[in-house]
Amino acid sequence: MGKNCDEFKSRLIGGQTIVGTFVKTPAPIVAEVLSLSDLDTFCVDVEHAPFGRLEVDLSVAAFRAADRPCIVRTANDSPTEIRNALDSGASAVLIPHVTTAKQAQDIVKAAHFGEGGRGFAGSTRAAEFTTRRMPDHIAHSKQHTVVIVQIEDLAALDNVTEIASVEGIDAIFIGRVDLAVAMGKAPSDVEVIDTVRRICKEASAAGTTVGMFTADLSEIPNWKSAGVSLFLLSSDQSLMLAGANELAKVAG
Repeated sequence: MGKNCDEFKSRLIGGQTIVGTFVKTPAPIVAEVLSLSDLDTFCVDVEHAPFGRLEVDLSVAAFRAADRPCIVRTANDSPTEIRNALDSGASAVLIPHVTTAKQAQDIVKAAHFGEGGRGFAGSTRAAEFTTRRMPDHIAHSKQHTVVIVQIEDLAALDNVTEIASVEGIDAIFIGRVDLAVAMGKAPSDVEVIDTVRRICKEASAAGTTVGMFTADLSEIPNWKSAGVSLFLLSSDQSLMLAGANELAKVAG
């Protein structure tokens, strides 16, 4: 219960713990298999995996068929990327490398219908292939579309509160690894941890949900106490490797 598409936004902004994984393989069967798991959500990673427009569409279709909420991490913040993900039926977009409140405002505009915003087409999966009336589709999109922006650049660190306070930004996702690279540190270095904690504190104070990735699952209780409630962990590739290696260890 509580894991269907139309409940995702209320769970996210309500601060419920949401656990998902990154999908790196552009094959809808992988999405279909993952949709049978107990995870809360799944993030199709266009930024760092070889997804084309069709592969995104088919993967989102597989999640939608199971009524499982799907996030698409776009390659960039272009309105085209955002529109394509949402037209495919994604519950949410995760936009990388957001550094200013103005950029966040433009992203929100591109994700919603209105003057200068998301272009409308009734023939999309999101519009149920012409079977959802225009007013109903616009209202449904306004109510359920989720916009998450990623903080992972030094240029963003002085603007966290302003970005998190932008109306229509539903969550901040901390890109700790890219942040560590930008700082010339390892993700586990104290300077990086302190910076991530500061981002958590500022975003939470602005009333915005905080998400993150961590490779060390033992850290999760500490990050929960810091206000993080959205965790995108591991990936389909890592899960396959872990399972295969466990078989080799047990049976070999």
